[in-house]
Amino acid sequence: MKTDLIVGIDLGTTNSLIGAMDAGFPVLFADADGRRLTPSVVYFPADADAEPVVGFPAARQRALHPARTIFSVKRLVGARAGEPATLEAAADLPYALTGKPGESARVRVGGARGDLLPEEISALVLRKLKADAERALDGQTVARAVITVPAYFNDAQRAATKRAGELAGFTVERILNEPTAAALAYGLDRLDERSKIAVYDLGGGTFDLSILELNAGVFQVLATNGNTRLGGDDIDAALMNFLAEKFALAADSDAFPRLRELAREAKERLSTETETPIYLPFQTARSEIALTRAELETLVRPILEKTRAHCLRALADARLAPTDLQRVILVGGATRMPAVRALVGEIFGRDPDTTQHPDEAVAIGATIQAGILSGAVRNVVLLDVTPLSLGIETFGGLTNVIIPRNTTIPTKAGELFTNPVAAQQAMRIRVIQGERELARDNWTLGEFDVEFQPAPRGAARVGVQFEIDANGILHVLARDTKTGQEKVVKITSGAVDVADEQVEKMIAESVEHAFEDYHGRLLAEAKVKAAETLAAVRHALALAGGQLDAAQRAEIEAQVAEVEAALSAGDDLARLQKALAALDAGTQELATLLIEQAMDEALQRKGVL
Repeated sequence: MKTDLIVGIDLGTTNSLIGAMDAGFPVLFADADGRRLTPSVVYFPADADAEPVVGFPAARQRALHPARTIFSVKRLVGARAGEPATLEAAADLPYALTGKPGESARVRVGGARGDLLPEEISALVLRKLKADAERALDGQTVARAVITVPAYFNDAQRAATKRAGELAGFTVERILNEPTAAALAYGLDRLDERSKIAVYDLGGGTFDLSILELNAGVFQVLATNGNTRLGGDDIDAALMNFLAEKFALAADSDAFPRLRELAREAKERLSTETETPIYLPFQTARSEIALTRAELETLVRPILEKTRAHCLRALADARLAPTDLQRVILVGGATRMPAVRALVGEIFGRDPDTTQHPDEAVAIGATIQAGILSGAVRNVVLLDVTPLSLGIETFGGLTNVIIPRNTTIPTKAGELFTNPVAAQQAMRIRVIQGERELARDNWTLGEFDVEFQPAPRGAARVGVQFEIDANGILHVLARDTKTGQEKVVKITSGAVDVADEQVEKMIAESVEHAFEDYHGRLLAEAKVKAAETLAAVRHALALAGGQLDAAQRAEIEAQVAEVEAALSAGDDLARLQKALAALDAGTQELATLLIEQAMDEALQRKGVL
């Protein structure tokens, strides 16, 4: 029995797969009926004592018992009840969500089972995969796993996915980004190749675009972008609503669950056919319509167009043009659609590479990563990235970035900070995520205090260190360097509030408001400098002002008044900078007098004078 076996799992929105390395090759396990794909669907029987049904038998219950058949739950992992992004994700789902606003959303499964977290339902799918793998391995225990997630899953979604694996009985060795896994699958037999590739991953519920560089067995992610609430489910929903209009179904019709299945089947047929009939008998006066591929493509074009911006942003982040890429790989069941392939050709100026199995590439890559961790695969190194910048808020409301976006992970970085106020006894560490210059325009992931002994302004020293582990989860350490007192915080919930649409908006706004943000940073820095300069000048006047003649003192006081007026004027950066420059020049002699006075006092204390 292999005690070092690690399996790779693609926990998909629509389907899931599991595999392991065998004699140097990735092998995906089939169920008892010989099928490698397992629908990510769980049916809860009305009898609360009956075991939940997972996979194909559960999928057949969607049209019959829609309220107790849970599918596409991956879109709800890490979601909070009552929030717009959660409501949008659940809008087309036939089952109910529960939970108090601000708390984790739960799925109502009925009966005495109560309401379950999305990861608890995902755990049932993972448990089924685990049983299939152990059956295929003749009863060998499978306890360690690599599980994939969309590249743009935030910290809470990754943590929830890891918990789902643990609930299923796995030790989760790694959370791996899906497009990175697909690149591993593509590059396993190309270890001598040097190339740059894009992975366009459009699955059932998520979209990712990652750009990687392959160089002699090193797979380095250069940039990633995406949306974890954009995928084939949106196409199915749009088509279902279109067909409902064609059949003139009432809004409260019981036929909608069946119509969803018909829409999905028609979408799949139109990938190879140009027209398909759709039958819905006994519901309305019209029981049959014909749907053409052209109609479908016109309907879904606005949905697919949403991926264009993500592709262009990833290229910009990687500082590449489409012509710099050697290949564009398609992953995910939705990429079988001719409309998707045509759009990818438009965006990248080349026909996409369709050599990878769209449903299995991610699982194969996860299996390869599992082999890397177990030692079954050698000479392969995987370098992933973090999709958004991480930092803390500093005095004046500025963003101090500690780990920039698209930094290779795992990674660790830190800086030393001091107290801006005299006699301060604690420092508030506010961890933020985003691309804007001012902290108020970014998202707060968490905050905590680090205590230290009261000290003069600028005397305390607090080291702040960020560490992102291989799963993309952030750990923050803050330490008072004098006493060694420290706090370590694992950020697991702050990013829950950040929907993927907001991530997209954040990156777009960072570009749109670049000059405005730069002006805001300069203004904030000038205000901080003004406050510091005014305090220093007043202190200097109290100590050495008597040595100035009346005209010099009056001039400095007038310059101080102008700085104060500029501060009160609000956002007039030019006026404030001009006033500060004048005050700096006008206090040169005062500064000299202060230095001379300090030197004389020092010499007197030593008995020299």
